Amino acid sequence: MDIVYAAEKPSIAKLLSDYTRRTVRPEEILVTENPDETGSFHINFKLDHYVLSPNGVIESDDLELQD
Repeated sequence: MDIVYAAEKPSIAKLLSDYTRRTVRPEEILVTENPDETGSFHINFKLDHYVLSPNGVIESDDLELQD
């Protein structure tokens, strides 16, 4: 079982699959703890970045790049 900070990567991959409407395999994502919110995770999938909130909602994480 892949566990990342008490969250299962397969479960996160399924949520992300539903959000992106394409198949996401657990080994394709990098999941890290979100230090800004307890129980929240940052998800990197290819070149895209997402945030999983504690209530299970995934949203795109629009990173602002500085010049």
